[in-house]
Amino acid sequence: QVHLVESGGGLVQAGGSLRLSCSTTRSAFSEHAVGWFRQFPGQEREVVSVISRSGSATYFADSVKGRFAVSRDKTKNTVYLQMNTLKPEDTAVYYCASKRTILTAPLDIQPESYTHWGQGTQVTVSS
Repeated sequence: QVHLVESGGGLVQAGGSLRLSCSTTRSAFSEHAVGWFRQFPGQEREVVSVISRSGSATYFADSVKGRFAVSRDKTKNTVYLQMNTLKPEDTAVYYCASKRTILTAPLDIQPESYTHWGQGTQVTVSS
């Protein structure tokens, strides 16, 4: 079982940056694709970014493309979401999620496909 722990959320002014981390103690995490999702009040979770198990393939939602970056450090069993030029509309609860995949699996942006979830971290961007 992969237990995910997120950190790095908080309050930031518009234009600022935050880096979210998604960590686990399980080395099996290297066999997992990882997605970042966010949820606005009263809405369904939406995909923000996905990174393949190898780290060689990534996906970004149009709303964050060019502002966010995703990476993973296999030595630390950690995936990062670097969020730059934050906007008030980025305010949401951010979740990381993972699923075991094969190396050639296409990136999956559907939250219901992910089997392991973190507890969520609040990101608030003030104007």
